[in-house]
Amino acid sequence: MKQKEAYYLHDKDLVSPKRPFDRSFFESLPKTDLHVHLDGSLRPETILDLASKDGVDIGADTLKKLEKILQPGKMHNSLNDYLKTFDYTLKVLQTEESLYRAAYELVEDNARENVEYFEVRYSPILHTQKGLTVTSILESVVEGLKDAEKDFGIKSGVIVCGIRNISPEVSMQMAELAVAFKNRGVVGYDLAGAEYNYPARDHLESFNLILSNNINVTIHAGEAYGPGSIHQALHYCGAHRIGHGTRLKEDGDLLNYVNDHRIPLEICLSSNVQTKAAHSIESHPFKFYLDLGLRVTLNTDNRLVTKTTMTDEYFLAYKQFSLTPQNILDLVINGVKSAFIPFEYKKWFLRDAKQKTIKLINGYDQEGVKS
Repeated sequence: MKQKEAYYLHDKDLVSPKRPFDRSFFESLPKTDLHVHLDGSLRPETILDLASKDGVDIGADTLKKLEKILQPGKMHNSLNDYLKTFDYTLKVLQTEESLYRAAYELVEDNARENVEYFEVRYSPILHTQKGLTVTSILESVVEGLKDAEKDFGIKSGVIVCGIRNISPEVSMQMAELAVAFKNRGVVGYDLAGAEYNYPARDHLESFNLILSNNINVTIHAGEAYGPGSIHQALHYCGAHRIGHGTRLKEDGDLLNYVNDHRIPLEICLSSNVQTKAAHSIESHPFKFYLDLGLRVTLNTDNRLVTKTTMTDEYFLAYKQFSLTPQNILDLVINGVKSAFIPFEYKKWFLRDAKQKTIKLINGYDQEGVKS
């Protein structure tokens, strides 16, 4: 049977290793992270330091106390329960300096585990508590990312988020901001926040503006609500990618549409279990989607709140779903293909990531081989 896409390699190009892949193998893989929230991915040490410097009361003055409050990796009752943790992280992200630092450190953290490209998303409206303008908020993050890119040699982009549960007017304001910063660090627009009872179609005006300005769209859908939410994201709002899409399997016809049109799914395994989007890792539809040929990507969602990294997500998927070398290569390729980056750069990135992955897999049985 032929592979679905020209850039996919056949199994004959890969050698199955004689020993299981270890965590260091996945750390060495060239990776992408297309779904990661800035306000959910701070370092705990940074939260404490910023709280101290800015005089912010977060109810903790040691890492141990902070961990008791945030409980990284906690199993939550719902997505809404999961989102309550952000009340604490947002408290320390209300100055230009703190936003710059959070962005800079996120690049450093990604570079440390060979994430070669990532797209960080957040909603500037949530960082205006101390009077900052949304433009200065966005500029601070873009500056932090760009300075860190020069220091650590990886690439990144910003996805501006409208918020389902605030108002369509705020989403429109965020859309206007994304348009203003197109080609100035912003690579896409998203609709995030509480999904249940807050339909995407209420925010159509913001998506009309975004699409008329040829800006990429990804929408949180199929996480806390069923496939009807994914249908709205695609057919009302023109989404190019789906954030999560965990419940897509409940509508076979829509699933086939997503597959046929090569619409990427931004899967976040650990987060999906913690928010009850999936009842357990065993029941997560990730491997079902992958085996069907959907363009599945692996992502962290929130490095701090979920207590994960891209290395962790790959290693979890490998152990839980017995991924083959071809599965691993497909996931790397899917991440690159789904990125909101110019086609000319994407072609180079795809060739480079593919070559590095094949070299790592085929050289794995040789002790000490590193790419």
